[in-house]
This record gives sequence, C-alpha cells and structure tokens, in this order.
Amino acid sequence: MSVAAVHDEVARGWLSDGRAVAQGLLVAVEGSSPLEPGATMLVDSGGAIEGSVSGGCVESAVAQEAMALLGAADGDRRPRLRRFGISDELAGGVGLTCGGIVEVLIHAIADPAPALAFLEATTGALATVVDGPRAGAQLALVDGTLTGAPLHPNIVRDLRGAARTGVRRYGADGSTLGADVRVFFAVRAPRPRLAIVGATDFSAALAPLARAIGWDVAICDPRSAFARSDRFARAADVTVAAPGPWVTATGLGPSDALLVFSHDPKHDEPALLAGLASDAGFVGALGSRRTDAGRRDRLRAAGATAAQLTRLHSPCGLDIGARTPDETAVSVLAEIVATRTGRPGTPLRRTSEPIHPR
Repeated sequence: MSVAAVHDEVARGWLSDGRAVAQGLLVAVEGSSPLEPGATMLVDSGGAIEGSVSGGCVESAVAQEAMALLGAADGDRRPRLRRFGISDELAGGVGLTCGGIVEVLIHAIADPAPALAFLEATTGALATVVDGPRAGAQLALVDGTLTGAPLHPNIVRDLRGAARTGVRRYGADGSTLGADVRVFFAVRAPRPRLAIVGATDFSAALAPLARAIGWDVAICDPRSAFARSDRFARAADVTVAAPGPWVTATGLGPSDALLVFSHDPKHDEPALLAGLASDAGFVGALGSRRTDAGRRDRLRAAGATAAQLTRLHSPCGLDIGARTPDETAVSVLAEIVATRTGRPGTPLRRTSEPIHPR
C-alpha cells in the first residue's frame, strides 16, 4: 500500500471515529519544497500525527499550532495561515533547509463529512477555503453530489469543473474577478494502470513496487501454469488470456503503461502491436539490443508504423547497471516515472534546473 493510501486510510478512521482533528494543508510553495501543494497533515487532540506537509521540515511547528488550536475554546478555533521559510525566524527553529517557503493552512475539521466523502471516493474534488472569515470551510463533490458547507455559486461551478489540484482566487463577494479569497481545490483522479504481459520474475519484482507508488497493476499470461502463482496475485490482478486481445480490451490511456516481459515473441509482439495502437502513455519491452532490433523488424513487418515504433521504450529501463529482476524493476519503473514527468533521468548532481519545477 502506498504512503498516500495509508494516510487516507488513517484519516478515514480518525474522522469516522469522531475524533477532534486539525488539518495542516500545504496551500502554496515558493522555491523548492519536498512536497506539492495539497499535501496534508492531521493532528488529533491526543497529539497523534499522520501525514506531512514538508517532508519533515516544519511538521513540529505545524503540530504545535494544531494542538493549540484544538485546545482553544470553540469560539477561538479560528484557522491559522502560516508561512515557513529559510528567511523566517521560526524556520530557523524548525529547520527548513529546502531553500523555499511554504504556506500552510491549519484548521480544525468541524464537519468531517466533506473530507470523508472525498477520502472514500475514487474520483472527486474537495474545495477548502483558505482566506477570510470562512477559512477552513470545505465542500466535496463526489459522483455529482455536494457534501459540506454552502459556498458561493462561482466556487461550486469551479468545483464541478475542476480537473487538477490547485488554488483559484475570488473576490470577497465570491466574484471571479477578485483575488481576496483563495480556495484550494484537491482533485482525485483514477489511479494510473500498469498492464504487464508475462508472469515472470521481472513481473513479480515490479508489480509490488508499482502498486506501492500508486499504480493499479494487472498481469496477463496465456500460460496458466505460470500465472497461477500466488506471488503475482499478491500485488496484481492476474488474467489468463491471449495478450494481444487483452491489451486491446484493457483500453489503456495516456496515464497508463504497458510492459511486455514474457520473452516469447508470439506473446509479446501481439501485445506490443495492440499497445502501440492504443493511447498508452508508455509502452516498454525488455531485451538485449539484438533482441530489440529483431523485434522492431518483426513489428514493422506486422504493420507497426514508424511513428508508433518511436513510442516503443525498448530496451526499457534507465542505465543503472541493473542485473537482478529486483534491480531491473527499479530501472524500468524509474523510466516510466521519468517519462510521465518529462524528465531525462539524469543524476540530480549533474543538473541545474529546479528539482521540483512548477
């Protein structure tokens, strides 16, 4: 289970139990920060902490603020908007060494219903008011249903159309022309899917790693004797079927990836043809350079176009000297992540651009 999934599970438990909970919400970042806006940290009245807003830099300060807020009288539990950075006096005490400034909204969750609806949904959106007298108010949209505080119609309209996580600004009266009030929109999208052809040692090594960072993993192999091993089922949905039709039926999209690991051309190549004809964002295959050259010739003869073959990541993986299936899994997964983010996979010490571009 990924770190995010564990955090969501704990958050659901706390809110369902009726605990008094305060949330730290990372609203904005200037410069460098280990985490993106939208990161959350929960603190309950007993001092238990779940989540992070800065990867460890300012958590102690946020926790202290949250505890103070929960300990205040009901009328004094006003949300607090705090900025932490290397130039701040407080930051020297909490050790923000990342070179950036983070802005965190700390608020008591008075009504857990919107957050619970959002946490329990596969897709949906959650609006949190950041500024002004309604700071901390939340409204969730899940399956067309609104749950939570009544917000201005302009905010509701934007919540319905929200496609990505981020901040939008409104006037104090809710107008779209103003900039007095910020509202943070958190958006949950379907998890990316990783389709793997071939129940092999490489599949068994890669599936749990991919699942841990948030992918839904499926493995297909026409050979039931290979596919029925428990080591595959522990981290993936396993199907015994012809790989080519299976890939087509899976309907891979731009956020999804296909890997062929069977090392058998009669299984791998129909799957690759189907993957290259799909909208999959990543199509990869293992093999030596000689294997890759022969495979490309056969794919070309089978009808793959030059444009499709430029999309094929083969041999797939970053050059880290991987030898074992586990090391190869790290190499391949790293290339998938780099491709999704548009980064070259260069060692950071050899680059000068921002580590977390915005």
